[in-house]
Amino acid sequence: MHTKDWEESMDRAQNEQGLLRRFLIYQSERFPFLTHGLMISVFTFAAYSYSLSSRGGDLTIPWRDLAIGIIITVTLFFLVRVFDEFKDHEDDVKYRAYLPVPRGLISLKELGWIAWGVIVIQIYLVGLHQSRMLPLYLLVLGYLLLMRVEFFCPAWLKEKQLLYITSHMVIIPLIDLYASGLDWRLDAILPHQGILWFIIVSYFNGIALEFGRKIRTPETEEPGVVSYTSLYGTRGGVIIWVAITFVTMCFALIAGWQAGFHSLLYPLLVVSFVLCTLPGWQFLKTPTAKRASSIEKTSGVWTILMYLLLGIFPIVEQAWS
Repeated sequence: MHTKDWEESMDRAQNEQGLLRRFLIYQSERFPFLTHGLMISVFTFAAYSYSLSSRGGDLTIPWRDLAIGIIITVTLFFLVRVFDEFKDHEDDVKYRAYLPVPRGLISLKELGWIAWGVIVIQIYLVGLHQSRMLPLYLLVLGYLLLMRVEFFCPAWLKEKQLLYITSHMVIIPLIDLYASGLDWRLDAILPHQGILWFIIVSYFNGIALEFGRKIRTPETEEPGVVSYTSLYGTRGGVIIWVAITFVTMCFALIAGWQAGFHSLLYPLLVVSFVLCTLPGWQFLKTPTAKRASSIEKTSGVWTILMYLLLGIFPIVEQAWS
């Protein structure tokens, strides 16, 4: 049997399985709950602990509230993924038939029902156990729904890729605001002024991550698939990625200063920036698919390091001092 025939046979076999089995395959390809959940959990805890430590709050951690908050943030990011399936369906069918929805593994209707089920669970958890968080949750959900319909101007927005990505990336600081609210909102107090800078950091972190995962070599560019090397050139795309990462570091330094964190934080941020952008400079010298993949991976590492240094490092330092 030829490889293509074998792959088609495997696809048919997968598509005939029950919804749960098909959904497990879908999430493994499009939103691995284990790896994504770990990163989003760090993101959530960092936002919470940054808010707590910046205002000098009690280091006692309300694990029940935090656990509910993590469930909400993980599933909010999952909804972002599902809504993207609807928004990108036409292009996916045309250019990326290998993806789960175009190849028939799971339908948009099934994903729609799953999304509504997730929203019902979210409203139940927030409304019943964290009612003070409901306004922040509805703010995030409202923006998500606007993203789902491309702000009612899909054709116009897709013609302006930079505006497209910057407008959609707003969802990350909004979820960040929600996560930080697990501290200040549940305690019914105003947020510390440093939260604004932390949210700005998360916004630029999201853009850096987006740029980093869409750096390609000329031979690996896909028709109909947007990459920043195709938009700005191999050199331009990487330099913009490095510049955005640098801007993120600068805002992180301000966020640390605003919260009055220990001076050790600042050299650690600078060293992290230098190490995480090394693959970009190597890619410029020799643009290979392996080095493009390294940029994507180090973008994720940079994101995790940023949240660890701003959110978790200070609270650990306080606990041991």
